[in-house]
Amino acid sequence: MPSPLMTHLNPIKILSLNDLRENKPERPGWSLTFGAICADAAAVCLDDGGHSIPVKLTIEGIQPCEIQIQWDAIDDTIRRFNADREVATEYGAYGIAALIMPHLTGLTIIERSVKGKGLGFDFWLGSLEDPGTLFQRKARLEVSGIRKGSDSIIQARVNIKLEQIRPSDDVAPGYVCVIEFGTPKARIVKKCRP
Repeated sequence: MPSPLMTHLNPIKILSLNDLRENKPERPGWSLTFGAICADAAAVCLDDGGHSIPVKLTIEGIQPCEIQIQWDAIDDTIRRFNADREVATEYGAYGIAALIMPHLTGLTIIERSVKGKGLGFDFWLGSLEDPGTLFQRKARLEVSGIRKGSDSIIQARVNIKLEQIRPSDDVAPGYVCVIEFGTPKARIVKKCRP
């Protein structure tokens, strides 16, 4: 049973990056191997930002709220594996998005989008609220990460990503999720079909 959607009235929810490594009802289409990689990358990005465990993640956009994110301390092996800052930021953002989207929208990642098909997004989302249609492509998700950026930089990235997913706007509603690790915060915008 999915957890209730988050709102600004709900108490602060605590989510663990370690959940990305485990079978969870809110992520039935998520690869646990990929989840472990994304969890490590997100932990490195948060640790590099000097954040304590847990950290408050501010959500802006579709469901303004705060969520506590916790993770295990990282070691030198994890840090070395995530030495490429750009890749770590991208995969860390994927992990945070996979962690929070089911709680904010009732939608979960069910399938990776195929690159090079001109669709412009990262993942297909399915509805947790109707198990009979879970693996039907209900929405699109484009994720982006920023290590440290102002509100104007975050909004500029959102605008770029909204434009990027435009070629597939008539396929399904879309979400753009930009994770900024410096504060940290997430800005999530929904784009409906034209």
